[in-house]
Amino acid sequence: MKKIIANKEYTTLLRDKRFKIMGGLIASLLLVALLGGFASYRSLKKERDLAQKEARETWLNQGEKNPHSAAHYGSFAFRPKSEMSFFDFGVDSFTGTNVYLEAHRQNNPKFSAAQDSSSLIRFGEMTVAFVLQLLMPLLIIFLCFNSISQEKEDNTLKLMLSQGVSMSQIAWGKIQGFSKALAWIIVPALLLTFVLILIGTEGSLSADLLLRFALTLLAYAIYFFVFISLSVVISARAGSSRNALLSLLGIWVLACVILPKATTNIGASIFKAPSNFEFREAIHKDEENGIDGHNPSDKRFEALKKQVLTQYKVDSVEQLPVNFDAIAMQEGEKYSTMVYNKHFDRMENIYQNQNSVAAYSAILNPFMAVRNLSMGMAGSDYKTALAFQKYAEKYRYEMVETLNTHMRDFSKTGDWEKKADASIYAKIPDFDFKNPSIISVLRQNWVALLALLIWIILCVRMVSNLKNISLS
Repeated sequence: MKKIIANKEYTTLLRDKRFKIMGGLIASLLLVALLGGFASYRSLKKERDLAQKEARETWLNQGEKNPHSAAHYGSFAFRPKSEMSFFDFGVDSFTGTNVYLEAHRQNNPKFSAAQDSSSLIRFGEMTVAFVLQLLMPLLIIFLCFNSISQEKEDNTLKLMLSQGVSMSQIAWGKIQGFSKALAWIIVPALLLTFVLILIGTEGSLSADLLLRFALTLLAYAIYFFVFISLSVVISARAGSSRNALLSLLGIWVLACVILPKATTNIGASIFKAPSNFEFREAIHKDEENGIDGHNPSDKRFEALKKQVLTQYKVDSVEQLPVNFDAIAMQEGEKYSTMVYNKHFDRMENIYQNQNSVAAYSAILNPFMAVRNLSMGMAGSDYKTALAFQKYAEKYRYEMVETLNTHMRDFSKTGDWEKKADASIYAKIPDFDFKNPSIISVLRQNWVALLALLIWIILCVRMVSNLKNISLS
């Protein structure tokens, strides 16, 4: 009987003008979002790859100069586009695309796409993820809100129950029928997504990327199942189709519009972040006066000088077999890096605490769960952007350390005219950032995974336990 109900709902829905019109609109939006997102992805990928190549060539061909001058000349690191980022832009439009790497200073990523966009970007961009997360639930609601309430209003539900069919069998049949019909919209879009991923990677799919895509499909399948199940259950328990529709629209507004913004604002209110001016002033204060306020820069310099002279058993820096200026600069680099890391780690903890409020809300809101997982799998979430920034800083420090070490070993104190051979630049490897592994992404999004598991269990129980409902 469940199969008969499913086939009946499937056939009826395919003939329904609401499904044809709204389904066609959603399918068109998915197609536009896919093709537009992929075109943007390829363009940005090409631009950033070319910019990174040119930055490398400029670095290698800067000519002979003092090594520390080369460190101040610096280079650029460009964040590569993830292969699935065209599916879900995530926070990519709001995070910087490149970092200037120079001595003595950690710079934030600059030039986000949002800087060149209007304020409307805050309401979201037309991506596949946007359509699937916000518009597909609306389509599900408008198609399913009267799935059982209409049967009650037409007095056909009593007839079905009198044939020995249980309420849960009716509900499961309708869920199955709706799912089959909606697959005509969703499956082609996901197949096209896979084809575009193949084109973007030129057929060289890694196991990590395949697993990311598979888990993305699973997350969205659970998300749609949750909305279909809720729609059927509320339709069964509502007094009328009108009440069912109003209830479901209220849930959609709360889950997809109000709660995401509210939890973000709550997190920002509880865990306040300093302004950029306060942040930079705190760094400058610690650099000059010491992290603990009792170790100013002049005392650190004198202590280092005494230590090096004792180490080499000489009376003045001029007698040293190495360049004391380079030693002092590298120690300064090490100290300033420690100061920057202290303050950046503090900011990171604040942002992590802010984001955790929204992350834990996924237990109550499946929208947040699928959004966080979707961004993580696409490599367009905050933690991936943070991983890029940390990798860029590690690369910057090693670059400066290599140049200071060369200056220390191949020149004498005060000899600022000593130039390094251009071959020293090639000792610094290419900038080659890789997105965090799938294991890392899953570990970071364990709350979202748990939330989806809880929601699927909850929905199965609600549907299976449908009984004792009003038939009028």
